[in-house]
Amino acid sequence: MQAAPPSRTNACKASLARASSPRRKQRAGMSPASPDVQLPPSLWAAVTPAGPALPRLEGEVKADVVVIGAGFTGLSAALHLRDAGVDVVVVEAAEPGWGASGRNNGQVIPTLTRPEPSDIIGHHGGAGERFVHLLRDSAAYLFDLVRMRALAAEAEQTGWLQPAHSAGRMRIAERRVTEWSRYGAPVKLLSRAEMSALVGSDVWHGGWTNPTGGHINPMALSRELARVTLAAGGRIFAHSLVTAYARTGSNWRIETERGAVTASGLILATNAYTGEFARDLAPAIARELVPVASWQMATEPLGEDVRRAFLPGRQAMSDTHGDLHFARYDARNRLVTGGALIIGVAGRRRLEARIGRRLARWHPRLANVRFDYVWNGWIGMTPDFMPRVHRLGPDGYAWAACNGRAVALSVSIGRELARALLGRQIGELALPFSAPDPLPAHGLVRRLAPWRLAAYRWRDAREIA
Repeated sequence: MQAAPPSRTNACKASLARASSPRRKQRAGMSPASPDVQLPPSLWAAVTPAGPALPRLEGEVKADVVVIGAGFTGLSAALHLRDAGVDVVVVEAAEPGWGASGRNNGQVIPTLTRPEPSDIIGHHGGAGERFVHLLRDSAAYLFDLVRMRALAAEAEQTGWLQPAHSAGRMRIAERRVTEWSRYGAPVKLLSRAEMSALVGSDVWHGGWTNPTGGHINPMALSRELARVTLAAGGRIFAHSLVTAYARTGSNWRIETERGAVTASGLILATNAYTGEFARDLAPAIARELVPVASWQMATEPLGEDVRRAFLPGRQAMSDTHGDLHFARYDARNRLVTGGALIIGVAGRRRLEARIGRRLARWHPRLANVRFDYVWNGWIGMTPDFMPRVHRLGPDGYAWAACNGRAVALSVSIGRELARALLGRQIGELALPFSAPDPLPAHGLVRRLAPWRLAAYRWRDAREIA
């Protein structure tokens, strides 16, 4: 591909929209239908310096590659393309970090939530094995990128822990250590005593760890990726909702209300928000995943004595509950955790009570802490917990469905999508390509999805691995 001017992304994975534009209140439990919807303010938006000022897309623009979505994937792809001299434009419906990329917990985890390496390879063959290697190295790659680019993202590569919440769930830890060891991951099985020493609590029954993981400030990472992409000559347009894309002759063309971009290559990186802002943008992709509300919470800053009592090594932690229990510290010693709700009504009050009791069970020093921030966002889930990667046509690619593991994964997938547009053969890419496969009765599945949490809680109370 020949080098050209910079570009912009339309990240439906971004985080908190600016207060300058009119907002509609978010209805409890409902997905936003517009980038102007008011989402609860997050910790990350409160503590992160403002990102670069970005123009709207107006008029006709030409580039080598156009990226729709300025989340981790879109910005990673754009940065890697600019490193190769490709003229790239990113078009974002809100701002970098407005959605999932800026509203998540910030844990950097080099695995998927459910599928093991053998599952991935069994389904995708050689591409699956390459994808397993990408997963294995994804956390290390993110932290290396942060260090190499000097990204001010509050990155801490302190490792990731997955404690087993019951004795029977140790089978999960044993299986995952066996599987990931086979593919060279530096994983370790932990006894109950070892886990207790690392977490500072004896409520778990052992588990496993991967030292390449850790945590970051996701909003800061989004804005820093935007900054270095611009510095490298990329162009990013914000508040520019892409309503359509199409292959016209030998090029791709995307359209917004005020402008259009024509490019030889296209990346669609809108994840859980693919059908939320522009329903007809990519309906088959939008309907193969289910947007699920994810709630995050941050305590008041904790004293160093309390901080050292629980997770003294500052690792990221997420356990084996289906109704996930998770936590990490931010740079200000706030414990950042969260939970899930079947019904979002009065979500903050109910979560503060439930998660407050949970923290007290974890450690008595965490009893009666105050939550300064409670917010939510949307993650894209699939029935098999696998991401979806697609070829849209010549030099056109898309991916969606992070299944709650987007931080490390999406940065590496962005790199692979860039490699695809730089001419790497499909058979060499670490991407499990498939055709879009919309879920039958998607609307009904979506309405019923929050009730799956009840099944998770039932299973969590039983010895079911």
